[in-house]
Amino acid sequence: MRFQDEAGPVRWRRSSSPVDYPQALAFMEQRVAEIRSGEAEEMVWLLEHPPVYTAGTSARPEDLLEARFPVYAVGRGGKFTYHGPGQRVGYVMLDLGRRGRDLRRFVRMLESWLIGTLAEFGIRGERREGRVGIWVTLPGGGEGKIAALGVRVRRWVTYHGVSLNIDPDLSHFRGIVPCGLGQFPVTSMAALGVEASVDTVDAALRRQFAAVFEAEIRDEPAVGEG
Repeated sequence: MRFQDEAGPVRWRRSSSPVDYPQALAFMEQRVAEIRSGEAEEMVWLLEHPPVYTAGTSARPEDLLEARFPVYAVGRGGKFTYHGPGQRVGYVMLDLGRRGRDLRRFVRMLESWLIGTLAEFGIRGERREGRVGIWVTLPGGGEGKIAALGVRVRRWVTYHGVSLNIDPDLSHFRGIVPCGLGQFPVTSMAALGVEASVDTVDAALRRQFAAVFEAEIRDEPAVGEG
């Protein structure tokens, strides 16, 4: 069974300048309700945020080491994470009610989406048993996390999504224990020696999303301020 058998086209939205986190959250809440009621098409929104820390439903207070930036408690799964310039966030608003109602499969497909995107730049991203996110082998040995996942589902419509580190300031992650895994560093495409523009990463994300989710994508006009 194809994942999108009963689904229509997915709207593809890109923001070219940082979007405040509360603004993005409000947009997702509204869009999820509209998708659920049939008033709007499904959507993937690519953007970046000004520096923020977000705490998922499993976040522990002791994992906030230093509140360098605004902190938002949100309903997605997972623990603390960081969003900021140089990191591409992909908010995925899909109706799983028309896509098999298989949340585990949906998460695996998000992982495949990120792995396929990284592969276009010669980076081998991998899953790790018992650890959320996408992992890479570091040049000097050991492992680093290059992409994070955190989703929420409301009446079978998904929101929140993924984040991919292109070239963020990695020191900003030191204010938290990222995803509760302090023994592993966070890395980025740039730290691995791969230079990539936001446009080229977005294009790869688009191609890989269409391939993994077997989705027809329709563009929305570029969004300057969210």
